[in-house]
Amino acid sequence: MKMPSFIVKAGGVACLLMSGVNATAAESPSLVISENDIVALQSASGGLLEQSLQSNKGVADAAIAEGIVVPWPKDAGGGYTHEQHKRNYKAMHAAGLQFQLSGDSRYSDYVVEMLNTYAEMYPQLGLHPEKKEQTPGKLFWQSLNEAVWLVYTSQAYDMVSETLNGEQKDKILNNLLFPVADYLSEGQPQTFDKIHNHGTWAVAAVGMVGYATGRDDYVEKALKGLDKSGNSGFLKQLDELFSPDGYYTEGPYYQRYALMPFVWFAKAIETNQPEIGIFEHRDGILLKAIKTTIELSYNGLFIPINDAIKDKGIKTEELVQALAIAYDITEDESLSDIARQQGRVSLSAGGVALSKILASNNVEPYPYESKVYSDGAKGDQGGLTLMRSGDNESGSLIVAKNTSQGMGHGHYDRLGWQFYDNGKEVVTDYGAARYLNVEAKYGGHYLHENNTWAKQTVAHNALVVDKTSQFNADLAVANTRPAEQVFFSTGDAADVSIGRINTAYDGVAITRVQALVKPESIEPFVIDVVSIQSDDKHLYDLPLHFNGQVIDHNLKNAEAFDVWTAMGDDNGYQHMLLRSQGDSASEGNRLTWLLGDRFYSYTYGSEASDGESAQTLFFQLGANDPNHNLRRDQGAVRRLQASNAVMYSIVEPHGEYNGTAEFVTNAYSRVKSLDYNTTKSGAELIVNMGDAGTYTLVLTTGKKGSAPVEAEVLQQ
Repeated sequence: MKMPSFIVKAGGVACLLMSGVNATAAESPSLVISENDIVALQSASGGLLEQSLQSNKGVADAAIAEGIVVPWPKDAGGGYTHEQHKRNYKAMHAAGLQFQLSGDSRYSDYVVEMLNTYAEMYPQLGLHPEKKEQTPGKLFWQSLNEAVWLVYTSQAYDMVSETLNGEQKDKILNNLLFPVADYLSEGQPQTFDKIHNHGTWAVAAVGMVGYATGRDDYVEKALKGLDKSGNSGFLKQLDELFSPDGYYTEGPYYQRYALMPFVWFAKAIETNQPEIGIFEHRDGILLKAIKTTIELSYNGLFIPINDAIKDKGIKTEELVQALAIAYDITEDESLSDIARQQGRVSLSAGGVALSKILASNNVEPYPYESKVYSDGAKGDQGGLTLMRSGDNESGSLIVAKNTSQGMGHGHYDRLGWQFYDNGKEVVTDYGAARYLNVEAKYGGHYLHENNTWAKQTVAHNALVVDKTSQFNADLAVANTRPAEQVFFSTGDAADVSIGRINTAYDGVAITRVQALVKPESIEPFVIDVVSIQSDDKHLYDLPLHFNGQVIDHNLKNAEAFDVWTAMGDDNGYQHMLLRSQGDSASEGNRLTWLLGDRFYSYTYGSEASDGESAQTLFFQLGANDPNHNLRRDQGAVRRLQASNAVMYSIVEPHGEYNGTAEFVTNAYSRVKSLDYNTTKSGAELIVNMGDAGTYTLVLTTGKKGSAPVEAEVLQQ
């Protein structure tokens, strides 16, 4: 039997809507958009608010002009039917809001007809033909998308429900909203009760249906879990998915994604049950989470640790909505700086207020600062450490990843790091191997290479032991072994961080000291010291993934290869093509590259009592990649065989390249020498930068021969 397509052309909708062109007073909604929001929006105009209002009206008007288009589910992420159902829930939300603002029943009629069409189709649906095995949906290939659909659709229903007669309401509730809510809760308990972003979307969707329809049982399940015990559900997610600092355990990319259901459902809770005090819960954890999401960004883009699509940033819709909610509660005027960068505001009372601040040209810069964002529900599973100099759009930033695993979206890169400068990612992280919603690339799924490359340790700027990923890439083990944030200090001269992990490799203890040095006369630069302690000899690989064009290096006996071959068989090495290699000296090795209009030099050396000759190997991605799924990124691997060892380096921005005016300044590194010495209290790394001064990283150990526990930078 051929399934119906459920496509109604625009002409039919136009006829349907002709009878409802008169404006009527709209009853106030009860979810995310409240009476206070509607009053504020109706009494304000101008600036970003006017642009945002016109944008919403444009979406609604275009949807009405197109008509009701509800195709039978067929495609995975990125395919036509998938994208059309996404357009539909956004269009319903826009039209519902437009009805609230204008009272024009053309908009409510559109939403009602769309809901009716879905109510006719949904009871006939089985599992999606492209279903994901663990979490299949019906309208979409995975139930996560179904939950997102319901979060938007429940709001659209709420904004037009006053226009429904009893028969219409029964049909929409009993054939659509309740069945979808039941499927997402009782139908998928393994997702609904999961402490995970999929669970967050599910509980928010079901809870919002509950508030919109008077189903207290849905609300209670959403807040406290299916068994209503409080061992799962929204409140438990707030307690376990965020650290006390508001850091989300899966990392900034998924923090951004989970933010929408967290703040929207919280707004609905506040509107309907203010006695819960949801925005005060756990010392205001949601407000902390919003600010942390902002701060885990550089030059508008989120820091791409763990599974992350690298072009996501602060302009994302989730943060636009969260920003307005945060301002409405805190009245923190520095949030207007983020609204300025976003270029639009939420259609809410908070968005109105932010727009007024921007219109007055009284924007207060957002106070980015160097900080450790603790990880783990109790803040005892390491932390993500950010060290900053200058502003967040063009200044310098070190990201030290001394965190926990981050669950299934985490990568095996304890003590990895990244460096940003001059508005660009200089020392890079690959992020996720995925082309989101590009159906031709494995249906928009995470690619096979996400596991074989992007998650592996060598794909990051983290120490690899014996060419094997940390924890042997075993997620169950990795989830129980966080890194430790040992030490952190900030100051005008330098910010310093020490991270440690003794459980990534059996019998190997790794400590990483990093400092962002902030001289007055030259650009800030990075000091990096990796201390390794082991009773046995191992092969140590320390990769540096960098962005730019190599200018020169000073390796001895450098050899380039006519045929590039893979550097190994597994653990990510099978994707790395060995381009060239050379012998490293004990100190004073240098690699210089050009990125944009600035040069960067990596000067490095090592110390090992029983070490063999060190090497540097240059690689490019692309081996064992028949579908060309990987970017052609590049890097260098420092290789040393030893037991106890110290690998130290400097990453130094310098000079200027101006292709337009045809001039170059300071293209050579300032570093004259690097000297690493043991001392009575620990060790020191002396960085001689000639006329730019001498800088000493002083390391203090707990006892003789042990790893550093404190550090400071002195300038001579």
